[in-house]
Amino acid sequence: MVFKKAKDYHKPGNPEVPNGLGVIYVLGSSAYLFLLYFFDVNSDEALTLAACILFGGFMGLFDDWVDLRWRYKALTPLIASLPLIAMRKGDTVMATYLFGKVDFGIYFYLIIAPLIVTVTTNTINQLGGLNGLETVCPSIVMAGLMVVSQKRVLLIVPLAILLLLAYFNYRGKLFVGNVGSFSVGITLASFTILSNIEQTLVIAISPYIINSLLILGNILLFRRRAELILKGNRLTSNSIRSLQTLIAYKRELTEHQIVLICSLIVGLTTFLAVMVWTAT
Repeated sequence: MVFKKAKDYHKPGNPEVPNGLGVIYVLGSSAYLFLLYFFDVNSDEALTLAACILFGGFMGLFDDWVDLRWRYKALTPLIASLPLIAMRKGDTVMATYLFGKVDFGIYFYLIIAPLIVTVTTNTINQLGGLNGLETVCPSIVMAGLMVVSQKRVLLIVPLAILLLLAYFNYRGKLFVGNVGSFSVGITLASFTILSNIEQTLVIAISPYIINSLLILGNILLFRRRAELILKGNRLTSNSIRSLQTLIAYKRELTEHQIVLICSLIVGLTTFLAVMVWTAT
């Protein structure tokens, strides 16, 4: 299969790399989940998660094709949340930090679930651009969610495929594209809702949320976009507009160093999320 190539702007010479390999994640994960449904292993949840991944993958593939503007891209995950809403999956009683457990009733499906899917997918999608960020960091979060969920069988193959893609993505051999980041984001959000571990997800992806707030704040207030400056084979930044530029601010780091630091941060918040779940 021949994949369209995209330029790697964070390497000298801007080499072209096969893009859109996230479709492997979509097809492999969906096939596995349909098999679970066929063999009646967490069948209802497997079918719902498979539908969400397929919806998310299509939305990402569509964005890869037409290059949607952010104002439209931010709303596309709402479509991918339709299987959760239609199949009424997820416990409407959700634990909150301030008010304890709250039963949101029908509003869980109409507001809470779509909100979780939209925020998670967009924040996962925004922390990317460097080789490994779109695969290594989500793999860490996915592993953390598996630890705290009783439905972990749903993520065995999706995590294995994502780790395989992460190996080649980190080495600069492929990009997963929006089809990859969208479908992975949908996986994390949908699995969280199906497992009723929303608090765990919020803590685990807090670096993603901070990154998105930095990006959106700079765009809305100052009309400035986050960018890294390539100096030789190292990256630096003269402003703080994202998590990546914060790490590289007035420093010269390799691409791998920035990715490893981001991964360490996500690893720490995911570990904290697991510890909080264990203590409650």
